[in-house]
This record gives sequence, C-alpha cells and structure tokens, in this order.
Amino acid sequence: MTDAIQPKPGILDIAPYVGGKSKIEGVAEPMKLSSNENALGAGEKAREAYHAAVANIHIYPDGRAGKLRDAVAAHHGLEGERLIFGNGSDEVFALLNQTYLTAGDNIVTGQYGFLAYRISALANQASVKLAPEPGFKAEVEAILEQVDERTKIVYISSPSNPTGSYNTAEETRRLHAALPPHVLLVIDEAYAEFVSAPDWETSFPLAKDADNIVVTRTFSKIHGLGGLRIGFGYAPLKVAEAVDRIRLPFNVSIPGIEAAVAALGDEAHQKASRELVETWRPRLTQAIKGFGFDVFPSVGNFVLVRFPDPARTAAAANDYLNGKGIIVRPVGGYGLPDCLRITVGTEDQNRAVLDALSEFAAG
Repeated sequence: MTDAIQPKPGILDIAPYVGGKSKIEGVAEPMKLSSNENALGAGEKAREAYHAAVANIHIYPDGRAGKLRDAVAAHHGLEGERLIFGNGSDEVFALLNQTYLTAGDNIVTGQYGFLAYRISALANQASVKLAPEPGFKAEVEAILEQVDERTKIVYISSPSNPTGSYNTAEETRRLHAALPPHVLLVIDEAYAEFVSAPDWETSFPLAKDADNIVVTRTFSKIHGLGGLRIGFGYAPLKVAEAVDRIRLPFNVSIPGIEAAVAALGDEAHQKASRELVETWRPRLTQAIKGFGFDVFPSVGNFVLVRFPDPARTAAAANDYLNGKGIIVRPVGGYGLPDCLRITVGTEDQNRAVLDALSEFAAG
C-alpha cells in the first residue's frame, strides 16, 4: 500500500491568511471596519461599468487586459508593456515569488510586513527573514542586515499595513541603492492615494530606470473594488515578460477590467474617498488617544490602536465593539496582540466607534 498523497514539504506548516471577519452572530448588519475597505464603496461610474459588462460575461476576457493596461499606463504615465495585472496585488506578489524563488532562497520584509508576502514565499520553499521594526516602520539598515546571497526579493509596504507607517522617498532610494543587483525590490503602494505626507512620493519614477524594482498598486482601496480583485505591478520589462510566462491566461475578469477602467476616470469619487479619510483619521486619532489608548501615526485609511492597560486589553475591546455591532481587526497574527486595526468608516460608523470606545474606557 502506498502512502497517502502529501503536499510538498512545508505547505502544511504555513499558517493560512485570515481576512477580516464580516459577521457577528445575532447582528443582521454589523459595521465592518476590519478590512480597510472604502467606506463609500465603489463609485457610480465603476458600478455602471460593472452592470454593463454583464452582457459579455459569456466571453473570455482579454488575457492581456489591454483596455485596462492602456488606461493604467495613461493615468500614471507608465509603459503599458511593463505592467503585470493580477487577481488583486496579492496575486502579483505570488507570481513574483513563483517566478524567482527556489528552495533555499529567501525573501526579506519588515517585522510587521503584509502576511501575503510570506505565505507564497513559503509555498515556494523559500524562507522568510524579518527585519526588526522597533519604530513600527521598515528600517533601511535593518532590512539590509538581513540580505544575503540567497535573498531574491525584498518587500516593503509604503504605506504599511497594519502599522500605517511609510518610508520617505529618501529612505526608499537609499534602500534601493544599497541592494545587490540580484535582489528584486518590491514596493507595495496599496494605500498610496491616501498619503498626504510631504516627504512621501510614489516609487514609479524610481522604478522607471531601474532593473530591479517592482511597484504594486490595487483597486481595492481608493477605488472601492475589493470584491473584483484587481491589482497591478509596474516592473522592468524582463520581469514582466518572465511573469507573463506563468500567469494564468485569464486572471482578470471582464467586469473587473471594465469597472477598474471606469474607476480610474472617476476623480470625484477618488476625491470624496480621500477627503473622508483626511477628515476622520485625525479625529479618530485624537479622540481615541483621549480615552487613554495609544494610536500609531497613520497615512492609510485606518488607524492602529494599542491597549496598554492590562485591565482594558485589545481582546476585551474587540469583544466590546463586537457587542455593539462593530467589527474591527485584531492583529495578533502580525505579532501585535495588544492592538486593534480600525478602518476609517463613514461619519456614522466613526462616531459609533468613538462612542463604544469611550464607554469601554470608562468601564
């Protein structure tokens, strides 16, 4: 008798990614502030384009996503042939890992870096080296100390989830300049459109003339298309061509393509989404600090709250918020068991969060 079929070594040791929960037992319509979704939803133009695309869902999509490719290239001033499209930017990370990692290789990312980078690296039998983040942001020197001859990819998030921190343009340039040419630097800019810090800038210009930089973006945040799973990477042509050899032929859907193209042109929705966050992110920060909890500086559409009082723990706060019909995100999986990540919601949702945390603090 032969042994039962087994996955390749290491697969069963990977902790699966767990997304933000969306239900509370006994609550018909909870306030979901656990996944950093756009509180305003998708814009009207994107919704209309999605509905119109229903007429063509019996047809396979353009495998090169040509319409979206042209739109993204024009919107950001990029070369279309250098774009990689994926089922969310998560798939772009997975494709890069699959293309470049073999057993014995490693990736380097920050201590609190997005878990998706690690999962697909481990699936390709590579190891993950975590650079310490004592200041809760990626540190150039700490990352460089982890890089060795078997490092193939360095991942940084700027802005970073779940901490809300970012790397300045100078820090990113310094990191890239110090990396060996055999290391691919992947800069995840999922929350880029929410940043107003003057010393941050997109890494698209840095990537334009580099042989080893990929910059990724998503349509899940500012554009509110999380359910359609559209992301892209801007890569050196040789990287884009290599990835294209293993990418599934129809990995981006027709409704996704049409909605994403429409969303790119909906400047009014982008402006409203950004203004909501810019209005409420500082208000949430100030008020929650006033309740006696710590709030990390954030440039994303969320805040990370620490509950340092052993009598008022993050777990207890999460339970209390759930009891009020509010879902936020525990981040123990990132090594932050005393913290909760809270998405900036609508005005009503934000006020409900503040009321609940005020009551919790008063005990």
